[in-house]
Amino acid sequence: MFKKYAARAGVVLGAVAMAAGATMGSASAAEGVGYIGTDTTSGSGVWCVQHLANDVARKAGRATVDEDGEWGPKTKAQVVWFQDRLGLKKDGIVGPETGDYLLYFGDQYYGGTGGYCNAKMPSDWRLGAMYVHTRLD
Repeated sequence: MFKKYAARAGVVLGAVAMAAGATMGSASAAEGVGYIGTDTTSGSGVWCVQHLANDVARKAGRATVDEDGEWGPKTKAQVVWFQDRLGLKKDGIVGPETGDYLLYFGDQYYGGTGGYCNAKMPSDWRLGAMYVHTRLD
């Protein structure tokens, strides 16, 4: 009887460990992704920047840019605006810090810690559990 309960407990503990590992893995999935705006000028990463920045822009009453997956002057200007609102370096390049904030403040279906864009944008996801007061509030 003890073997039966021990086997069940092992299965349950294994499932819990796998679930915890999957959850923790998604939080750092974007580490090592190249910067967007210099290294990456088109593709799904650029679309994610456009989409998440547009979500923030709509909330702030600002015009949006086309979500075409192509980096251009309007997308760069949107990123500079976003960086300015957060007090970041206004270089128009999406590196880990800007990526963190876009994932944190943008559309959570695509951003957040496990959304589609998490693996497409540079981020080390330092902001996942903290509230940051900005001029976006």
